[in-house]
Amino acid sequence: MVEKSVEEIVKEGKAVVDLAPVGAGMKLPKKVRVFDTTLRDGEQTPGITVTPAQKKEFALALDALGVDVIEAGFPVSSEGERQLFKDLAGVGMHAKLCGLARCDRKDMDAAMDCGANYIHIFLATSPIHMAYKLKMTPDEVLEKAVESVEYVKGRGFECEFSPEDASRSDLGFLKKVCRAVEKAGADAINLPDTVGASVPRMMFRMVDEVKKEVRIPISVHCHDDFGLAVANTLAAVEAGAQQVQCTINGVGERAGNASLEETVMALKVIYGVESNVKSEKLYETSQLWSRTAKFYPSPNKAIVGENAFSHEAGVHVHGVLANALTYEPIDPKGKHAVKARLEETGFKPDDEQLEQITAKVKHLGDLGKRVRDFELRAIAEEAFGIRKKPKAVLEEFSVVTGLTGLPAASLKMRVDGKTYSAAQIEGKGTVDASLRAIQHALKQVKTASMKEYKLEAITGASDSLCEVTVVMETDDGKEAIGKDVGIDIVMTSINAMMDAVNGLLQ
Repeated sequence: MVEKSVEEIVKEGKAVVDLAPVGAGMKLPKKVRVFDTTLRDGEQTPGITVTPAQKKEFALALDALGVDVIEAGFPVSSEGERQLFKDLAGVGMHAKLCGLARCDRKDMDAAMDCGANYIHIFLATSPIHMAYKLKMTPDEVLEKAVESVEYVKGRGFECEFSPEDASRSDLGFLKKVCRAVEKAGADAINLPDTVGASVPRMMFRMVDEVKKEVRIPISVHCHDDFGLAVANTLAAVEAGAQQVQCTINGVGERAGNASLEETVMALKVIYGVESNVKSEKLYETSQLWSRTAKFYPSPNKAIVGENAFSHEAGVHVHGVLANALTYEPIDPKGKHAVKARLEETGFKPDDEQLEQITAKVKHLGDLGKRVRDFELRAIAEEAFGIRKKPKAVLEEFSVVTGLTGLPAASLKMRVDGKTYSAAQIEGKGTVDASLRAIQHALKQVKTASMKEYKLEAITGASDSLCEVTVVMETDDGKEAIGKDVGIDIVMTSINAMMDAVNGLLQ
């Protein structure tokens, strides 16, 4: 019998690697449910603040992504949280709308009265939490857990119960609680690694042992304090867990949670375990969250980072050009391929155009440059012959500096035939003054601010080329990126800024 190629296996959606040699003891489900907690646990990331309107927009994006459960917040915490649930309850999402609640009547009522149709309740079972946080005995905890599940089920809601800090709980007591809440009517049990102190072998054993005691689905919620959240989640699925709790980009309190995109793609590609998540939408959902929360993943973040499908070393590049699967375990024929990236932005290249665009990308790669999305769009516009005429053009520009006083810039900018001026705008340096002057004139047309400025030297001599990237953002969150390469830092910065300004205006 002729063995199938890796490409054929990937196209069929099966695992890239054969797990048979190491897979003994695995109890892999055919499919997992994906429980997203970006809007609850993810929003607890230090530095992240998201408005109710932004939360609603992102919840709809998660629904379009295909997650099974959206934990949209902690309803008892504020009126704004409760209103969000009410708004989401009326839009007809396919995903279950989940509200988190402690095993407290006030919490549970808040979640059940605001529009949630799936209630996630939790009560700690570890000795340290019972003694110092709850100040309850194990028997009291057991009684409270059963009483709370019965209360939620008595009102006709689906109920998922979490024994908080499960990974540090006595296994015998943990199993006793899980048996009791199943008998009380719980629809699922979530086993959290609350402080991220577990390792894959421990997670496997905990899930395996609990699974022997209960028949309802087991879920896991892993934190990344030691960088093991995804590994622990995968180990739990190996032991038979049927649901994974994750966040987009792995955001969350402290070091974050298991990354949804990493977990889903590892399950799909390595294990051959499916989910309802539409993998082609992972990148755009990640980008939406990044823009919404103003919290961007590092370039080398797996799956959705800028470098995830980039290759620097020549031997790797050669291998990828010959067969992408040599160095990319995920088949890049999807959204990460050049053609798919273009189609995501509205370009549908024919064979000749795709060849032209790919050749330009390869040429830039030979020069040591990494082509980002906005650069790819610019290359595509050139290939399609649709480069738009700039709407904003500088008519006059001057910048002055001296031994005393701050540098100052003045300019006249023409937009759609009308001239806008900025006079003697001061800055901390000539570049800063120049960019401030452009922003000052732009505000008369459109409110926007500079979000990012990046300067890189391409060569090392005194007459070196520099590359400037500018990111502009409007008040409603729309972004445009401008870029230029030149010898003069001031003029290169101005050109990059004007490129971004035209992106916003167009």
